[in-house]
Amino acid sequence: MTTPESAPRATEPQSASPPERAPAPLVGLRDPKPAWLKVKAPQGDNYTRLKRTLRELDLYTVCEEARCPNVGECWAAGTATVMLLGHTCTRGCRFCAVTTGNPRGAYDPREPEHVARAISQLGLKYVVLTMVDRDDLLDGGAALVAQTVRGIRGYQPDLLVETLVGDFSGRRRDVESVLASGPDVYAHNVEVCRRLTPRIRDARCSYDQSLRVLQYAKEIAPERLTKSSIMVGIGETDDEVHETLRDLRDAQVDIVTLGQYLRPTPKHAPVDRYVEPERFAEYERWGQALGFAYVASGALVRSSYHAAEGFVAARLRPGMDLTPRVLPTAPAAGPLIPASALLRRGSPAE
Repeated sequence: MTTPESAPRATEPQSASPPERAPAPLVGLRDPKPAWLKVKAPQGDNYTRLKRTLRELDLYTVCEEARCPNVGECWAAGTATVMLLGHTCTRGCRFCAVTTGNPRGAYDPREPEHVARAISQLGLKYVVLTMVDRDDLLDGGAALVAQTVRGIRGYQPDLLVETLVGDFSGRRRDVESVLASGPDVYAHNVEVCRRLTPRIRDARCSYDQSLRVLQYAKEIAPERLTKSSIMVGIGETDDEVHETLRDLRDAQVDIVTLGQYLRPTPKHAPVDRYVEPERFAEYERWGQALGFAYVASGALVRSSYHAAEGFVAARLRPGMDLTPRVLPTAPAAGPLIPASALLRRGSPAE
């Protein structure tokens, strides 16, 4: 394997494709997972209290619906992830279990208010707003995401808000629209290395387009933190992991997360390998050497991960206690309209 320092850049002339590992046996969907991918069932007072409150509000998070292995840790740390713009994505990536289809422009204009009010009753300290891709909307859903952020600020000004959004087909004006609402973190996932992008992501996705969107965000609001995520174990080489980290840093991304890809169904891309903890530790060292403000690298790390969000809290709210405080009653604005139809299964970010 070439060293990270000598790994070829995709923008430089290359005489051959990146070196490939010897073919590994296929990892079956039902094959036993290594020990480092096994976690204890979520538990603890904060987890139990937040779960009960979510049920009382008839509010379902991506954390539960996507069966995230970190739900217990994140909820205990006062973090949750919700998905906007319905449950049908206009793109069909080979790693994602979200339903693909054409919503034909349909969306609930009341969603920003409903979600903001529901979140205000959870007592969270950090919330991640993610979304399905909506190529059927002229702005890709950017305005609705921005309205939701502003709605949350109206109820809970001190809440840390991360927007984990799509690429908006590379439109700078839509990136500006989301940033104008004031999220603390602007996130967009590059997902996989350059070579695998055409094979794993939808044809309307582009590796360079994702990098441009992240670069736009930093140019528009240089004071805002930017974040991206990489899945490994889906067919990339270690050299390509380093190349992707380097490309993200060149786009001035501040925070990066790396985690193990897990195949959601037999119809999705197979797992190529289970990356060992020692290798994840090496990826973290590479990222730190490249100058990222924070790197979260581990088999169970996901796009929304409490360790990275803890770093954001420490950076933006020094001394903040991330323990959630569940409010006993709804705000005086009126009865909460159930939001179960608004927050659906799976996350395009996972």
